Amino acid sequence: MRILLVLLMAGLAMAAEPNWPEFERSALEFFQRYVRVPSINPPADTAAAANLVKSLLEANGIPVRLYVSGPNGQTNLVARLPGRDRSKKPLLLLNHLDVVPVDRKAWKMDPFAAVIQDGFIWGRGTMDMKGIGSQQIWALVGLRQSGITPARDIVMLSTADEETNGTLGVSWMIEHHFADINAEYVLDEGGFGTRTILAPGKLVFGVAVGEKQSAWLRVRARGTAAHGSQPIPDNANVTLIHALEKAMALQPAKTNPVVAEMRRNIGGPLARNKYTDAIQVNTVALTTLSAGVGSPPKVNVIPSTSEATLDCRLLPGVNAQEFISEMKARINDPRISIELISSPEDPGSSSSRTPLFEAIRKAILKTHPDAIVTPMLVPHATDSVKLRVKGLIAYGLTPMVLDLSTAGSMHSDTEHIPVDEFRKGLHIYYDLLRSEF
Repeated sequence: MRILLVLLMAGLAMAAEPNWPEFERSALEFFQRYVRVPSINPPADTAAAANLVKSLLEANGIPVRLYVSGPNGQTNLVARLPGRDRSKKPLLLLNHLDVVPVDRKAWKMDPFAAVIQDGFIWGRGTMDMKGIGSQQIWALVGLRQSGITPARDIVMLSTADEETNGTLGVSWMIEHHFADINAEYVLDEGGFGTRTILAPGKLVFGVAVGEKQSAWLRVRARGTAAHGSQPIPDNANVTLIHALEKAMALQPAKTNPVVAEMRRNIGGPLARNKYTDAIQVNTVALTTLSAGVGSPPKVNVIPSTSEATLDCRLLPGVNAQEFISEMKARINDPRISIELISSPEDPGSSSSRTPLFEAIRKAILKTHPDAIVTPMLVPHATDSVKLRVKGLIAYGLTPMVLDLSTAGSMHSDTEHIPVDEFRKGLHIYYDLLRSEF
């Protein structure tokens, strides 16, 4: 009996909580080093970033494998922490090593210095997504240091080029090494906690269960070339302008089931802002216009062609071809052609009726007892869609409370996240990964 008691006490000691002040400090310092690696895409040379992550994980006894997917340093990383029940398919933590380019002249500070100022950490990749990636990485480290074996295997995939549609990242891994990343569940970016964006005066944590489809269109008008001094009715530019007005006059879409559930969970309508407007309806954004003859274009020449691009984001369940056909019918002009220049994928939304979603809810409520946790849609694309297509259940979890300026700072010249929320997110991820699901 005495020996059993000693062994039990030793086991409990091994599974002690991290020394949180020291753990948070180390995680924040790593996050700063991570941001200081300029893994800009293109060219998505993520070798240095991948090796930084590899060094930390291997120093903590977590095996890592690197996968070079392209000729310019494109490098993906897979780590695995074995779980107790190997019969269960793993949980896949998904993050990306690459970041979008920067306009250094527009930044008030070095975008790769990871400066901490006014309670925020500033720099390219802080929101998208080295902050969340660091939380995932350190949650694994925390489990290992605490001697905790998770309920099932936890695999982490850090990809090389999420910012260019994942061609040499998640798509390459699915094509060449799917067995190494196949899982039941995925945790990726998307979703967030907020007191303002989703419902004013309420702390709401949205966990992304789906995203809108990206249908990019090229709209081209044909007309008659002529001298600018003699206006003609068959002006391609004018024809295009009229067509675009009709193209963007969308009919109301049916309420998406996830949006309807969000409203029920929140207890009323969503707040009104560009984010919540975008997740409730199909949207069309005019992104480019191109016309003219010569370089630079001649002012006194009416061109024979004119074109624009439209970034259309469609709710899950909306048929892209039907959407385009309806747009063509509204325009109803033989001088206009519409070309689909992307291939939208619509695997639908992941169910929120799962043990993992319940574990996410409990982990969030432990740190934020007053929160409403709800499934949500996100208006932008993530790598998760490619894994949903393969049948995996994917959620987007940003375990931080953000306002609209912070959440909207990704890809901007003021990208930042709150330091205190980064620390709280470490606790949420740690509690989640040690839970039963």
